[in-house]
Amino acid sequence: MNKIYLSVLALALSSSVYAQKSDGTVKSLVSTEKSFAQKAAKDGVNAAFMEFAAADGIVFRPNAINAKKYFASAADTKELTWEPNYARLSRSRDWGVTSGTYVAGSDKKTYGHYLSVWRGKDGEWQLVIDLGAEAVKPIKGKEPKNTFVEPSGTYSPKFASAKDIKAATEIIYGTERTLNTMLKTHGVHAFSGFLNPDARLMFPGTETILGKDAILAFNNRMIDKINLKTTQADKALGGDLAYTYGLATIDYKTDLRESFNYVFIWERQNDGNWNIISQIYTLAER
Repeated sequence: MNKIYLSVLALALSSSVYAQKSDGTVKSLVSTEKSFAQKAAKDGVNAAFMEFAAADGIVFRPNAINAKKYFASAADTKELTWEPNYARLSRSRDWGVTSGTYVAGSDKKTYGHYLSVWRGKDGEWQLVIDLGAEAVKPIKGKEPKNTFVEPSGTYSPKFASAKDIKAATEIIYGTERTLNTMLKTHGVHAFSGFLNPDARLMFPGTETILGKDAILAFNNRMIDKINLKTTQADKALGGDLAYTYGLATIDYKTDLRESFNYVFIWERQNDGNWNIISQIYTLAER
């Protein structure tokens, strides 16, 4: 009898290691991200994504593909570790974003940063979008400090119809269309009117760039033109956070053009305007 009890207890404990319970706090979201990484280290990346990804979740390999479809047959590895250093949660408590750094490989290591969007459903966090980009090895002691922000208050409309949600999301599409128009007429300096002071940029081959001024300086130094083609947008029911993803065509000042998949995280400001709080790009195939 004791053996049976201990076996059941061991099974319960092993199952709880990878729990992705959502209790409406940033703490639970960060805990889920860490459990996701633990699952990958123990059972492989494929098993981790199969467990944590939503049915409609997407990854970029290199272009957008359904996560469960991709990881059902992808080459597997346990040599991928990551750690979140940033997390935000909507006031609706069921929509969040995390980002951080990863290390791939053992003998020959590669480094990068990632951004993930999460949806709270049926008491669990489900991965909706995951995008990573190779980067330089972080300088020890100069990594971004942990920024885990609990939302102020709680809000979620009780009777939002599909029409209401579509109209709210269209505001995000419209905002990005406006940004893209201004990028064509004013160049990369147009970002100055759409970036939060504490925005962060994750671009291939760089460290995470923190702050609006540093991002604008990077853009002005490296980029001549940029064109955005939005694929999808989604807005949290809390009305305070949203994401867009799509394809960006970048002309560098070195007379080189490259295509990138991108994800932008947007935050509604007190004046009703939307600013970008996080951006990530990774090379795409055309």
